[in-house]
Amino acid sequence: MKKVLSVIGALALPLALPLAGCAMSPAGDMAGVTASEPTEPLPVVGAEVLFWDDATRSARFRSMETFFPGQEVAPPATARVLPEGESLPAQVQAAIRGYMDSQNAAGVMVLQDGKVRFVDYGLGFGPDDRWTSFSVAKSFTSTLLGAALKDGFIASLNDPVSQYIPGLKGSAYDDVTVEQLATMTSGVKWNEDYSDPNSDVAKMFNVTPEPGQDQVVEYMKTLPREAPAGEKWVYKTGETNLIGVLVENAVGETLAEYAKRKIVDPAGFAHPLFWQTDLSGRSVGGCCLSAALSDYARVGQFALEGGKGMVPDRWFMEAGYPQVDFGNGYGYGYQWWTYPGGTFGAQGIFGQSITILPENRAVIAIVSNWPRATGSEFSAERAKLLAAIGAAL
Repeated sequence: MKKVLSVIGALALPLALPLAGCAMSPAGDMAGVTASEPTEPLPVVGAEVLFWDDATRSARFRSMETFFPGQEVAPPATARVLPEGESLPAQVQAAIRGYMDSQNAAGVMVLQDGKVRFVDYGLGFGPDDRWTSFSVAKSFTSTLLGAALKDGFIASLNDPVSQYIPGLKGSAYDDVTVEQLATMTSGVKWNEDYSDPNSDVAKMFNVTPEPGQDQVVEYMKTLPREAPAGEKWVYKTGETNLIGVLVENAVGETLAEYAKRKIVDPAGFAHPLFWQTDLSGRSVGGCCLSAALSDYARVGQFALEGGKGMVPDRWFMEAGYPQVDFGNGYGYGYQWWTYPGGTFGAQGIFGQSITILPENRAVIAIVSNWPRATGSEFSAERAKLLAAIGAAL
């Protein structure tokens, strides 16, 4: 049922940073998934990514595996073919390329009926390169939550979170359900301000866990409650990280390993996926995976087509529905943003997005290096572009 709640930050673009440390490799590999160690490791990173200069961002966004540890997920033996479709009208192509120039986009791909109606690249980025996702990863994590439900590892979205994360027992998450975690309506207090070095999101990964402790859980269990569960929406990257812990505990694999079977192979990726890990060796659920532009588009197509049996029936209809209603057609589902007209999408700072237009049977994938992490002017320009593309389909 759609919920109209007290909403904090509903109109802000979601922020998620590569916050994981690099002192530990993933715990174990599986077929098609291998540990990835950085060749130029950076120290634990908080809000510093916001202050990388333009050239540094452009270089690092395409090679996060150089600086952070994670797992590399091989594509299937046979990629999903994205055949060439009818080109978009010349004026729309010109508008897209104008947007790319003015908004520092590294790539735009438009699919309709699974066919490529437009694709182009910039900033020295190309079809065989990867670009970081930031919070687009949240929608991948949501999809793996759906897969765990389908596979029976999670019994119900109404289950208490502490059933799957025992370390949260006795914390403010005691009476929070899996669904409330997925919709960011836990009522647990959180500060997502990246300009504040004392914010929760900046401090979340700055503490090294003791042996046997979970880095994410050790921080999240200290948070106080500010509202009854289910009554207030606040954007919290930490809670998506908790979804990652929950899924990994339930399934017994890292998100990257589970994604191999539940997203990468069935969606037909053409290139390897990289997913960063934290100090506990867990995939970072709230951000930090890298993929090729065409594979972001393939994930959108996978969601548009219902998930190929990997998730429960109607999962993407529910995940892409405004479970929390912000008004004027905007809202938040299960780690997907929802927009007017039944469209929904994944978003990440600095201009990353996958937008799904069910009525048009279309997907629009964009990767970028905006001058700043967020800004209403950047979001407005992207909205104008998406509307123009949608009108031409």
